Amino acid sequence: MAKAKRRDLARGNAIAGYMFILPFIIGFVLFLLIPLVSSLYMSFTEVDALGKQGFTYTWIGLKNYNEVFFINEKYVPNLLTQLKNMALFVPGILVFSFFMAVLLNQDFHGRTFVRAVYFLPVILSSGIMVGLETNNSLLSSMKDLIEADTSSVSITKTLESILLTGQSASKFFQYVIDLVNQVYDIAIASGIQIIIFLSGLQTISPSMYEAAKIEGCTAWESFWKITFPMISSMILVNMVYTIVDFCTKSNSDLMTLITNTLYMNFEYGLTAAMSWVYFVIIMGILGILSFILTRWVYYYD
Repeated sequence: MAKAKRRDLARGNAIAGYMFILPFIIGFVLFLLIPLVSSLYMSFTEVDALGKQGFTYTWIGLKNYNEVFFINEKYVPNLLTQLKNMALFVPGILVFSFFMAVLLNQDFHGRTFVRAVYFLPVILSSGIMVGLETNNSLLSSMKDLIEADTSSVSITKTLESILLTGQSASKFFQYVIDLVNQVYDIAIASGIQIIIFLSGLQTISPSMYEAAKIEGCTAWESFWKITFPMISSMILVNMVYTIVDFCTKSNSDLMTLITNTLYMNFEYGLTAAMSWVYFVIIMGILGILSFILTRWVYYYD
């Protein structure tokens, strides 16, 4: 009798749980799964969207994928550039956001105000602010004047030329210089990551640092032995979020090419093939990086 009651209770809890997630399941199937399968099928067809009968599909096999890799002259170079920029930006965003989260987690006067200021990149990255920035004639004219002024010797350019003279460390310095040149974009894209890191840092019990300090542990050792391992799961979350956020931005040359192929050339099948190649590559990168990072991520109760 008791087993039957427990079984009925478990069944009732399961039904209640499914009822709560039913809106998500319906939305996932209707607005994500079905369009995803449709786009995959579309990538193997030639789509006629301008006919009298609406959308008509003609099966052509791998012709669209052959055009993506061997015929289209812009897709592969833009894809490689996008992956190169991702390899540049993602580590920079993670390091910058983690560093700022550690600073903002310290106890100082005005901490709440400073945290609010560092959330501003999320607001500044909205469509309205980006439009104001790109369409601002004053900023554009200032940029043109700066680029046109080549009479004076730039200290930055001189320092870059000195650092890049050596062959052994030139690649590292070039990577650092590229990050510094893109620091504005990195700061703009780090708002959510800073908040995620902050939430993880605040879950670490202060008693752990107190015990470590009593045992003679320095602040540097506490960082690597306590802070970094305890926040490692958030590094994995931010890595996935940053890659997805970076790769889905519409201002890249690759996304512009895919968009123009759809809305200007009306090549639905080719657009679907381009999107699926990009999607599979990004998912493969995420899978490899997640597999590597999960091996040293520390989970605690």
